[in-house]
Amino acid sequence: MIQRKYNRAEFLKLLGAGVVGTSLITSCNPPGGSAVALIKQPDDVEPLVDPSSLEKPNLTVGFVPVNDCIPFAVAYTKGFFKKYGLNVTLSRESSWAASRDGIIFGRLDAAPVVSGAVVNAQNGAEGAMPAKLCAGMTIHRHGNAITMNKAMWEAGVRPLHEYNGDLETMVKDIKNYFTSLPDSQRNVAVVLSSAIYEYFVRHLLSLGDMNSLRDFRIMIIPPPQMVTNMRIGAMSMYMVAEPWNTRAISGNEGVGFTFAHGSEIWKGHPDRLLAVMESFIERYPKTYRSLIKAMVEACRWCDKPENREELAELASVRAFTGAATKFTRPALVGEYNYGGFDGRKRIKNMADSTIFFELPEDVKGDKNDHSTFLWQSQALWLMTQSARWKQIPGLPEDPIAVAKRSWRTDLYREIVAELDIACPESDYKQEPGSRFIDGRAFNPYDLKGYLDSFKYPAKV
Repeated sequence: MIQRKYNRAEFLKLLGAGVVGTSLITSCNPPGGSAVALIKQPDDVEPLVDPSSLEKPNLTVGFVPVNDCIPFAVAYTKGFFKKYGLNVTLSRESSWAASRDGIIFGRLDAAPVVSGAVVNAQNGAEGAMPAKLCAGMTIHRHGNAITMNKAMWEAGVRPLHEYNGDLETMVKDIKNYFTSLPDSQRNVAVVLSSAIYEYFVRHLLSLGDMNSLRDFRIMIIPPPQMVTNMRIGAMSMYMVAEPWNTRAISGNEGVGFTFAHGSEIWKGHPDRLLAVMESFIERYPKTYRSLIKAMVEACRWCDKPENREELAELASVRAFTGAATKFTRPALVGEYNYGGFDGRKRIKNMADSTIFFELPEDVKGDKNDHSTFLWQSQALWLMTQSARWKQIPGLPEDPIAVAKRSWRTDLYREIVAELDIACPESDYKQEPGSRFIDGRAFNPYDLKGYLDSFKYPAKV
C-alpha cells in the first residue's frame, strides 16, 4: 500500500479546499452531510483482500463530528479500508443517538457508539425494545472531559486536580453552587442517555450528596451544540468528547473551563466502540473481519506520536469536525489545556489524553492488553450503572451472558491474531480504586456488592 505524505504547506492548502490526504473532490453525496462528499478513498492502494471475496464489500459507516472520528478518517484517507477489500461510504451523523439508531434500523452497516449503548440496547434500557447490537473493539479510550460554566468558576469550583485529592472540599464547592440555584436551573448535559458520560456526571453529583434522579435535569445534546447551549445558559456543565471542551475555555469561546478530563473519573475507561448488529456478523463474517482489521490498523496508525500533529489537522477538516486545529490539537497531541478565568496557564502534558492502541502500564490488565481490546468486565461495570440509575429494573439475570454476546472478544482475538497481535486470555479484570475518582475498586465477580456500596439513588 502506498501512503502519500504531504508537507505542512501542501496539507494546509488541501485543508483550505476542504479535502485532505489522498482526497479528491467526488460527485457522491452520502447521507449525513455533503461535506463528506469532498473526501475520497485513495486510488493507489493494492487490496490485500479481494473485494469479490467479501459478502458485502460496499459499506456505509457512520461517524460523529468529534475527535474520535479520527480512526475512521484515517482508515478512509490512508487506504486501510481499501487494503482489506472494503469500499466505504462515510456518513456524518448528527448525534450519538443517530449513530446508534442508524445501525439498529439498518441505515448504517457499522458506526461508533458511546460506551454503554451496546449492553443497554441488549438489555432494553429505559423501556426501549431490545436490539442485538454488538461491539467488536474499542475505537479509543479517554478523549473526553467535563466542562463547567463561568458561574461555577465564580462560585469557587476549580479543576479537579487542583483539589489535590480533597474530594470533600471539591464536592462541597459543587453542591454549594447547585443548591443556590432554583430547581429549574439545575441542568447538566451529556451526549446520550444510558451511556458512560451520563454515569460519570450522575456519579460526580452523588459524591456531593445530590440525587440526580430527583433534583437534576439531564439534557441530551449533540456534541457540536454543547458550547452554544452553555453560552445561552441552558446548562451549568456538560460532558462531551473533544474538541468541544477545549473550544469552551478562555482564550477560545470563553464560556467555561475544564473541570476534569475523563481519565480523572475512571483511568482507562472505554469511550467509543465499533458497533454492528449481530445479524451483520452472521451474514457477512468475512466482511466483518476486514472491517475490524482496517479499524485496528487505523487505530495503531493514530497512536504513533509522530502522526499526532497530522491527526489534529485531519480532525479539523470540514468533512470531519470542522473545528479549528487549535481546538482539535490539545487532546490529540497531549498538551491539554483546562482553561480558567484567572489568567493562569493550566496546560498538562498528557500522553494518554486520547488512547487509540498502546495503554499506559498502570492501566493494563495483562501484558498483552491494548486499547482496542474489549474487557467484558467493563461491560459489567456499565450494567451496574444502568441498574443503579434505574434504566433497567436490576442487574440482568445473567449479566455475564449479556456481556459475552454484546462485546465480541472471542471474534476479536481470532481476527487480530492474523495481524500478529496478542490479546489477554481472560475477559475479566479487577479495577483498583486508584483508577476511579472516588477510590472505589470494581470487582467484576461481586456486582451486587459493588452496586450496594453506592448511597445514591437509595430512594427517588
